[in-house]
Amino acid sequence: MRICFPTANNLGLESPVFEHFGSAPMFLLVDSTSGEVSEQTNRDLGHAHGMCQPLKALAGQAVDAIVVGGIGGGALSGLKRAGLTVFQAKSGTVGDNLAAIKSGSLQEMTPERVCAGHGETHGHGHGHGHSHGCGH
Repeated sequence: MRICFPTANNLGLESPVFEHFGSAPMFLLVDSTSGEVSEQTNRDLGHAHGMCQPLKALAGQAVDAIVVGGIGGGALSGLKRAGLTVFQAKSGTVGDNLAAIKSGSLQEMTPERVCAGHGETHGHGHGHGHSHGCGH
């Protein structure tokens, strides 16, 4: 499986997972079988808030899953429509989250967990920010 992790820089499997998909400077693409790691610059970094185009951001890179700290509802819907699985990252590094995927302990991102926007609240009354890794 080829998995995408948003990051600030390439420290390999030691890279912290970036808090939010759309504002990540780059993505690390990890092959969960071979362990091969490659990087891709975020090609949609300058988008207006709420206008993230995740497939444009990945510049056509083929991936099976994405692990995110936070993501907007539109971007999540777009990725799911494209057939990608989106996982909610745990605190820690790319390697920590890769191990969680392999063990089956990483949860899939649901619409209830998405980032509502800067300073807005989620539809279920949760504050925007720390609880869902959306502190961007």
